[in-house]
Amino acid sequence: MLVECELSRIVIREDSDAQFIYLQEKNGSRAFPIVIGPAEAAEINRKATGMRTPRPLTHDLLRGAVAELGASIQGIEVNDLRESTFYATLVLEQGDRQVRVDCRPSDAIALAMAESCPIHVSEEVLEAVGNQEG
Repeated sequence: MLVECELSRIVIREDSDAQFIYLQEKNGSRAFPIVIGPAEAAEINRKATGMRTPRPLTHDLLRGAVAELGASIQGIEVNDLRESTFYATLVLEQGDRQVRVDCRPSDAIALAMAESCPIHVSEEVLEAVGNQEG
């Protein structure tokens, strides 16, 4: 089962390579952090705040390629946690078919923020991370 979540916080530490994003249940209290890199944190922050860049960055390139191929980003799913590593799937719609693409959660969340599409987390992942303060 998938639970709709939202980005609740971005923690950017200039003195560290480990940055954090927090996802929280949209209609609940469960929340958890995902450790990501500085470039990914900066991109998610840009997307969350609506900041534009003069030239397309990597996530903008992917969004453009998806659109040019006649597809649209329908949402993302954080669907697995193995050995402290989260896994995600980008869910695309192309005509009458659904296309699922394996990706890093940080990339998926940046795309979800840019497209204003849903972020879902599997119940199994939420149970695995426990109920952490968000």
